[in-house]
Amino acid sequence: MPRRPAGHTRGRAAVLASLTVTALVTTGQPAGAAPTGTESMNQAFEQAAEEYGVPRDLLAAVGYGETHLNGHAGRPSQDNGYGVMHLVSNPVNHSLEKAAALTGESTADLRKDTGTNILGGAAVLRSHADALGLDTAERSDINAWYPAVARYSGAEGAVSALYADTVYTFLAQGLRATVAGGERVFVTSRPVSPDKGPLAKADVTVQSPDYPPALWVAANSANYATGRAATLDKVVIHVTQGSYAGTISWFQNATSKVSSHYVVRSSDGQVTQMVRDKDTAYHAKSANASSLGIEHEGFVDDPSWFTDTMYRSSAALTTYLCDRYGIPKDRSHVIGHSEAPGNDHTDPGANWNWTYYMQLVGGSGGADGLSFGAYTTQSSGSTGPQVTAVQTLLNQQGYEAGAADGVFGSATRSAVQAFQTARGLSADGTVGPKTWTALLSAGTTPTLVTGASGDAVKRLQRSLTAALGRTVAVDGAFGANTDKAVRDYQSTRGLSADGSVGPATWAALQSGR
Repeated sequence: MPRRPAGHTRGRAAVLASLTVTALVTTGQPAGAAPTGTESMNQAFEQAAEEYGVPRDLLAAVGYGETHLNGHAGRPSQDNGYGVMHLVSNPVNHSLEKAAALTGESTADLRKDTGTNILGGAAVLRSHADALGLDTAERSDINAWYPAVARYSGAEGAVSALYADTVYTFLAQGLRATVAGGERVFVTSRPVSPDKGPLAKADVTVQSPDYPPALWVAANSANYATGRAATLDKVVIHVTQGSYAGTISWFQNATSKVSSHYVVRSSDGQVTQMVRDKDTAYHAKSANASSLGIEHEGFVDDPSWFTDTMYRSSAALTTYLCDRYGIPKDRSHVIGHSEAPGNDHTDPGANWNWTYYMQLVGGSGGADGLSFGAYTTQSSGSTGPQVTAVQTLLNQQGYEAGAADGVFGSATRSAVQAFQTARGLSADGTVGPKTWTALLSAGTTPTLVTGASGDAVKRLQRSLTAALGRTVAVDGAFGANTDKAVRDYQSTRGLSADGSVGPATWAALQSGR
């Protein structure tokens, strides 16, 4: 992280702020001390959702996007946000004070008590919905809440859309998390088509001038210096102590006096550049002039943020920067914020896997466990890596398939049936071509055309392999072979065979056609 220190409860018992969470799909272990309150986090979400008329899954997805449902014992984030719902008190965002006014609860309780904090988050979300004029029918449609979620971010324009897109990604992909004490919080995957309104034109589309795969969102000019006073010789690894969109917004805030060159998102490894490589970001005190800073979404005490996708994306960026500027790829020149001279920060912390990261920077890789040349039918009694892939996908999307052990047992069959029912497929518990296609394509639905690249293209390539019954190479690059596969799929499903993967093509794939 950069060098800035980071009436409606009606007698309901509160979950203590020591309640913490880690994503099962990452670590499989709960973190922190068990709660001593009598109210579970699921109850807190359900009660807050009912009291303020906010969809329960939306509320949970906002909280997960902000903190992975970890209240961090009431400690503030980088931009002075608190609790599971990240209620903020800083010069440009006063959602903490707003929550206090709406609920009648004290700011102290809203900061430290998880149940009260979730109630406050629901109240703030509802207030944004009311300000936008959402009526009862619209509030029952989760897609109509997109502008309210964007406002909850405290950001504006493209950055607020980036925030809302992340929340709707979690709704599309599903999520599951285990809180201390073993309670599990689920959001099952579903097709989403958010009503973005004017924000539909606010997507971040400008590419980085220095690193082609990255987006470009400029930091406020008060938060960096033009040029450099020293030779560039190191890369500094940071952890944001906040969310991806929140960090980008904070670096655009002139009062923050902090920035970094790049920010990396946890869920999919998306990279945004905010300061040009030739300029000096304010991120590491005495090392500012001689280094490039890379912020990683998350919190140092919660390893669930450090996904394999983020490690790989960040390592690819670091490799590129080292090669471009002649920086040695070793631990003397790729360092943590805590290792920069004169710094008092601890990030990236003990949960950052330096050994793995440096192996990736050095060029080693590995199979993803989801990509196969053909997807064969899996059913009760099946075993092997494709069963593991089914279990992994189901668990990631909030359907409890049990351990990803490669054995198709009763828990996996029940999860498959639940997924099939949700997608309108025959709930026979067997994973054939249609269920494979729907499982592999589940998630966000960005428009993809020739020249696109990244994880969404890989997801498309896997689902086309299942749908067409022939191998479509999974390389993350939308080239001629992928274009042909898309057109073949579109023509055989009665779609416009234009080679562009838009809402209609994604909808067909996600329904298993």
